[in-house]
Amino acid sequence: MRKLGRPSDQRRAMLRGLVTSLIWNGKIETTMMRAKETQRIAEKLITKAIHVYDNTVEVEKTVDGTMTKVTNDSPEKLATRRILMKYLYDFPETKQPKESKYDYKKRTGDVKSPVVEKLFREIAPKYAQRAKDKGQGGGYSRIIKKGPRRGDAAEVVILELV
Repeated sequence: MRKLGRPSDQRRAMLRGLVTSLIWNGKIETTMMRAKETQRIAEKLITKAIHVYDNTVEVEKTVDGTMTKVTNDSPEKLATRRILMKYLYDFPETKQPKESKYDYKKRTGDVKSPVVEKLFREIAPKYAQRAKDKGQGGGYSRIIKKGPRRGDAAEVVILELV
């Protein structure tokens, strides 16, 4: 692991923030060394999500005297979800323009961790299908060079999910 000129606690926090932003926004702009470390961590987390994103269990529960079927995460998916929630920061869902507070709470009320939900619902199925079509796993992100930064001449890149 690269030191990136930071103490370990600051480095860990910076990388957590970069990985969370990459997953939430789809792309980030940063320096080359930070992008390489972020890419390494993000690809591991995406791989974890791909392996278990569709593992669910049907459970029958009694609610107010009636039997209902409920879909829950399998134990393996729950464990992976907790690992991801432990690493990724919790970004709040943004309020849409002209959306009332009631509608916002109704839309986001059942989602505890929007970043992890996005990873399981959008990103993991997309890359699982890509791996099935192309016959390869990994390679979920790419680095595009922008050039040196004005001021300190650090190599600036765009890290984006493919």
